[in-house]
Amino acid sequence: MAMPNRRTVRDLRRDNRTAVLQRLYFDGPTSRQALGPATGLSSGSISNVVTELAAEGLLEDAGVVDSDGGRPRTLLRVARDSGHLIGVDVGETRVRVELFDLVMSELARADLPLESGGYDVNHIVGLIRDGVAAVLRDAALAPGRLLGIGVGVPGIVDRSGAEGAVVHGQTIGWDAVPLEALLRTALATELPPGVGLFVENGAKTLGQAEMWFGGGRGAENAVIVLFGSGVGACIVSDGQIYGGAHSSAAEWGHTTVHVRGRRCRCGAPGCLEAYAGAEALVARWREAGAVLPDGIEEEAAVSALVTAAYPEGVDQETASAGESDADPVARAVLDETAEYLGAGLSDLINLYNPERILIGGWAGLQLGPYILESVRAHATAYALRHPAERVTIELGRLGPDAVTVGAATLPLADFFARGGRRAPGDGAPVVPEQPGWRASVEERAAR
Repeated sequence: MAMPNRRTVRDLRRDNRTAVLQRLYFDGPTSRQALGPATGLSSGSISNVVTELAAEGLLEDAGVVDSDGGRPRTLLRVARDSGHLIGVDVGETRVRVELFDLVMSELARADLPLESGGYDVNHIVGLIRDGVAAVLRDAALAPGRLLGIGVGVPGIVDRSGAEGAVVHGQTIGWDAVPLEALLRTALATELPPGVGLFVENGAKTLGQAEMWFGGGRGAENAVIVLFGSGVGACIVSDGQIYGGAHSSAAEWGHTTVHVRGRRCRCGAPGCLEAYAGAEALVARWREAGAVLPDGIEEEAAVSALVTAAYPEGVDQETASAGESDADPVARAVLDETAEYLGAGLSDLINLYNPERILIGGWAGLQLGPYILESVRAHATAYALRHPAERVTIELGRLGPDAVTVGAATLPLADFFARGGRRAPGDGAPVVPEQPGWRASVEERAAR
C-alpha cells in the first residue's frame, strides 16, 4: 500500500531554500533566470526564495552580465559575512581551532599543543574551550553570526544515545567519552544559545573537505586517507560518506596485515597502523639503528628520516630523488612503509572499487612526494587488476588544515539542510547532495 506523503508546505519551502543556497554556494554567482533550470524550481519559487534569503542577509549582488538581447542580468551570491563557522582538529600533537566566514576564508586560528596533558579528556576539552574563546575574541564577531562548531577527533563516534556524540578512541585511551556533553558544558559561557555542536571522526572530516573543495570533487566513489601518527580512511560511496551503523565504519588502520605481527597502539597485533603509521615508521627506524634526540617530536623525527633517505630532496618535475648520500637504512624503512601502505590501499580498492584515492594528513603530505609512486605500484600489484586499472591515487589538495576545514563543514551542512535557518543542530553531520561537490578552493577564493 502506498504511504501517504507527509511533506508540508514548510518542508517544501525549506527544501527550496536549500536548493538555491547550495547552488549559489558551490557553483558561484548565478542569475535568478539561471537558478530555475539549475534547481528545477519555477520562476515564481525562485523569486520568493531569493527575496526571503536576501532580506535575511544571506544573499548579495555580485555584479551583472549581459543577456542575449535583453536587459543585463544581476548575479547573486552567498554573502560571506552572513555567518561564521568554527572547525576544531583534535590532532596528534596539538588542538587546532579555526574560525571561518561562510565561504571558508580563515578569520582567526589558535594552535594549542597537547604537551604533558596528552589525551586526558579534561585537558582536551579545556584546550578546545580555550581555542574557541581565543578565535571568537580575536575576530570580535557580531552576535548571532556563529552558526556552529565542528570537531574532528580520533576514534569511533557513536551518536546512538541520548547524550549526543560519544567517542570510543581506543588508541588514545578514550572509552565511551561523552565528548559532546562535556563540550556543551565547557562552552556554555563562550557560545550564544542555540549554536550547533557537531563531533565526527577526523578522517571523515578530512574526507568531507576534500570531497567538497579539494581533489575529490566530482567523484561518486572515493577513498580519502588520513596518514598521520596512525592511519584512517573516509569511504565515499555513491556520493555519500559511509558510516556504518554508528559512524564507526572504515577503521582501516586497524585491519590486520600481519598475523601475530607488531603490536598496534590499539593493543591488537598486526594492524596496518603498526606498520604504515608515522609513529611506527619512526619506531622501526630506531630499531634499525637510528639515533634520535630524546624527546624529539614525531613530525621532526619524520623530517629527519626523509632527510636521511633523500638528502638531495626530490625533483618535483620528475618525482626522482638523489642517490649519492642516501642512508640505505632510512631508505629501506620508507620503502617498506610504502609497500605496506600500498597493500593497505589494495584492500580498499578490492572492497570498494573507488574511482579516486587521495592521501592526506601531515605525514601523507610530507612523505607523499617521495613515496607516492611506490605506493601506487604496490597498490596495483596487490589489488585485483580490473578495479586497480580504474582508480587514480593522488595526494590531497587542501594541506594541513583539511581536518579543520572539514570539521567546519559539519555545521555548514546542517545550515544548508535547514534551508539557511539558524537553529541548533543535533550533532549529527548532514551531507548535501552531489551538486555541493563541484567547487574548488580557487573558485571559492574568487568569490
